[in-house]
Amino acid sequence: MDLQIALLLVQDGIVNGAIYALMALALVLVFSVTRVIFIPQGEFVAYAALAMAALQSGKPPAVLWMLLALAALTLLVEAVRQARGAEVDWKGTVVWAVLLPALAALMLLVVQPQSMLLQVLSVLLLVVPMGPLVYRLVYRPLAHATVLILLIVSVALHLVMVGLGLFFFGAEGSRTAAFSEARWDVGGMTISGQSLVILGVTALLVVAMFFFFERSIVGKALRATAINRVGARLMGIPTSLSGDLSFALAALIGAVSGLLIAPVTTIYYDTGFLIGLKGFVAAIVGGLGSYPLALAGALLVGLLESFSSFWASAFKEVIVFTLIIPVLWWRSLNTHHVEDEE
Repeated sequence: MDLQIALLLVQDGIVNGAIYALMALALVLVFSVTRVIFIPQGEFVAYAALAMAALQSGKPPAVLWMLLALAALTLLVEAVRQARGAEVDWKGTVVWAVLLPALAALMLLVVQPQSMLLQVLSVLLLVVPMGPLVYRLVYRPLAHATVLILLIVSVALHLVMVGLGLFFFGAEGSRTAAFSEARWDVGGMTISGQSLVILGVTALLVVAMFFFFERSIVGKALRATAINRVGARLMGIPTSLSGDLSFALAALIGAVSGLLIAPVTTIYYDTGFLIGLKGFVAAIVGGLGSYPLALAGALLVGLLESFSSFWASAFKEVIVFTLIIPVLWWRSLNTHHVEDEE
């Protein structure tokens, strides 16, 4: 290996690490607020990428009907809950189950966007509402279950969403047009505009997340819920709303990730699982609770995958996922067992 090859591998590792960083941030966010290890996070990546590919081929994404079905089922569930005397947040329900799905249907079926900006907006309107709708239908009834039960439910939901992805998008892979076709030759190394777009958008999202959690009232409420759910409820913070927002942010991050990587790799209906799993490894490095450590773990995973593909391409996935073993071993030696919070 010479210096030029090493620089190319570092570039590839950093770009891949940026995507894994977004996955890790979403997983840490959801787990911190709801105690859910959200295995289907990668499905949002695949849905967004394949929906964008469908739009660019001139067809409305069939997964729109899944969104509308989720919205209708959510409205039905909320109506039943109110009939049984439960308190229902109809403002949030209207936003997630009526307004955003209606806008998505309007954009995809009536406007049929041709410009890339409108196509990106349409995909975000399509994918983002799925997060809170899935939370309300699947996870909110199990809000007091143990982490193990929530993990089992996540695995089951992942299998369902992968199957729905195969049904709506088919088994063929797709790519989308790049956001930037520019290329620069720097010291014998080619740098693509799409790589810079990925790094730039990732940095922008990380900074936006920082200001959201540090400066906004809603972000501080989410942090309070993550630190102590019972205390947050006693202070009047609606923890169900926190679940909605955390899953919406996770869906947004997944959709943006899918839009970013679709131009550089072929996406299939089940591609998101592997991407999400590598993001999970990065999140484990951060202990499923530290955003900076999750970012560092994502960069480590990206670089390890890149250099493994050069030295032992047949075993690169094994090498990446083996990273989780020493991390868990080290954490098991340095942490004390505590009972689940009530």
